[in-house]
Amino acid sequence: MENPNPDPTAENDQHLALRRIQRISLHLASPRTPLHHCTDPDQLAMLTCARAKKLNVSPSVLSNYMRGKNREIQERVFGFFESRPDLQTPIEISKDEHRELCMRQLLALVREAGIRPFKYALEDPAKYFAILEAAGSVDMSLGIKLGVQYSLWGGSVVNLGTKKHIDKYFNKIDNLEYPGCFAMTELHHGSNVQGLQTVAAFDPVTDEFIIDTPNDGAIKWWIGNAAVHGKFATVFARLILPNHQTREGTDMGIHAFIVPIRDLETHCALPGIEIHDCGHKVGLNGVDNGALRFRSVRIPRDNLLNRFGDVSRDGKYTSSLPSINKRFGATLGELVGGRVGIAYSSVGVLKIAVTIAVRYSLLRQQFGPPKQAEISILDYQSHQHKLMPMLASTYGFHFATQYLMEKYSEMKKSHDDQVVADVHALSAGLKAYVTSFTAKSLSICREACGGHGYAAVNRFGSLRNDHDIFQTFEGDNTVLLQQVAADLLKQYKEKFQGGTLTVTWNYLRESMGSYLSQPNPVTARWEGEGHLRDPTFQLDAFRYRTSRLLQSVAVRLRKHTKNLGGFGAWNRCLNHLLTLAESHIESVILAKFIEAVQSCPDGSTRSVLKLVCDLYALDRIWNDIGTYRNVDYVAPNKAKAIHKLAEYLSFQVKNVAGELIDAFDLPDSVIRAPIGMKSEVYTQYTQNVGF
Repeated sequence: MENPNPDPTAENDQHLALRRIQRISLHLASPRTPLHHCTDPDQLAMLTCARAKKLNVSPSVLSNYMRGKNREIQERVFGFFESRPDLQTPIEISKDEHRELCMRQLLALVREAGIRPFKYALEDPAKYFAILEAAGSVDMSLGIKLGVQYSLWGGSVVNLGTKKHIDKYFNKIDNLEYPGCFAMTELHHGSNVQGLQTVAAFDPVTDEFIIDTPNDGAIKWWIGNAAVHGKFATVFARLILPNHQTREGTDMGIHAFIVPIRDLETHCALPGIEIHDCGHKVGLNGVDNGALRFRSVRIPRDNLLNRFGDVSRDGKYTSSLPSINKRFGATLGELVGGRVGIAYSSVGVLKIAVTIAVRYSLLRQQFGPPKQAEISILDYQSHQHKLMPMLASTYGFHFATQYLMEKYSEMKKSHDDQVVADVHALSAGLKAYVTSFTAKSLSICREACGGHGYAAVNRFGSLRNDHDIFQTFEGDNTVLLQQVAADLLKQYKEKFQGGTLTVTWNYLRESMGSYLSQPNPVTARWEGEGHLRDPTFQLDAFRYRTSRLLQSVAVRLRKHTKNLGGFGAWNRCLNHLLTLAESHIESVILAKFIEAVQSCPDGSTRSVLKLVCDLYALDRIWNDIGTYRNVDYVAPNKAKAIHKLAEYLSFQVKNVAGELIDAFDLPDSVIRAPIGMKSEVYTQYTQNVGF
């Protein structure tokens, strides 16, 4: 029976004795010894295995576990383009040539390879996103053009329209007979969709809508597929109904309309439609972004995508949703697939960049002990610090975006309001977090490859330029993180009003009280490897930080609202809110990573995933160690132990880095960078410049 009144002095003496034993063991045994805090036999087995000089890793087994049933469709995409050198994107290519090549690539994928992404977008979203990732790996412009055609243009028709629209447009969108655009963004409005100014006024005399661009700020801008190839556009505009009491009519809010923009035979712009080319971009020049102005363009009433609101022949408006805000929310909610695709594709870009950087770092030798052979640059601790946590994060992002895809697929089948809300917030947060991380990592990978990373043939420049816009389109990252923070605050409020929480936020419901209590001073000092590598400790640490941030920002907002109003208070706390959102997303990533480790059926594979997961967790804790120290969640000795263990785990991951990279299973025809090939790296590199 436990002592109901433990002596804190005795407990502290016991802790000090254990620390002394640990210190002695560090001198007698290996650099890290599992301590008394690890009691799970499976975990102890994994820790013991992880201590070995090198884990036994099968890249094919790991790859099968990661890619699962969608591996075959990706290999079909890779194999098709490998067999068609005429469709591979050269290093140097002009904007106009790249656009035409990109269109040929898409046409060939659909009509020659027989891969029909649109069908999968509706029936099997996970397979669709796998195709999207593979196409983007072949050429990022191809991935984006495919996404514009099927996620945005096609997705808007099937998700915002009704049966009459699907019957009329589906097959011709599917086979690329109807290439189209998604005309939402305007010159003066991007993220603030409710502020769009394009007008669609109903004319009851002719039973038509009249699409107008009222001023230059309302010109549709950055519209993919518009400059060259698009024949239709889904145009987002303010629906105006006649009102005899006001000259302006009644504004019913933002709705979507199908607007033909080019003649199907001549491909010339239709009357009233002005199309201009947005020109050369920093990257993605295979995508033809254009600007559209509408001058009294008339379209049939049936061209209103009327799933959430309709207009009758006599000009009466009907909707199953009671307000403009409800209809607007439902409309944007159906378009969340674009964010899911961007998050997933960004992980694909990160895999390519990390593969190139790690393979080169394993190969390239530089300096070493006197009169001994040079060592690889990945043997240097500083290089491990650059690349190994990044490699671990790539694995974490993979499993997190896989989970997001599963939730998205569930949402498309069930249309459950709770799942819809969960996917909306999770897709916003993962898209923002992953794309920002990838953008920073691309520069680090370039630097890690020295001067050779600066050669265009080694791809870091094009990858960085093509990916950079991922941080902006489908929602600016700063705006998306604010959406996550707002949803967290909403959940926080409902928690204390007895409401339910959506799935992603369950930990707030289950453990908010314990997370906000005073940290245990004994636990705060535990520094054994078993404790630090315990997933319970890691997840508790991540969630404690999120809960503290959530509670403190709620208090600050309440205080500042009294003097500054709601908007002013939000702006005053904005950096705090962004940090909160990022902290929550990191918690989700870790939770899904831990689940993936525990669900892995193969023991050796599970051990290496555990190692990588531990590095991700401890690196992120160390990255924000100041927060944990400030609230006494981690004592100084424990902070030091976390840092040392993270460095040691980086070293261990380095020993299996080649196998972890091989498990991404990206063929050389996709990697393409000579310094990132599996073999004969320098031979291919020198041949590339003419030797």
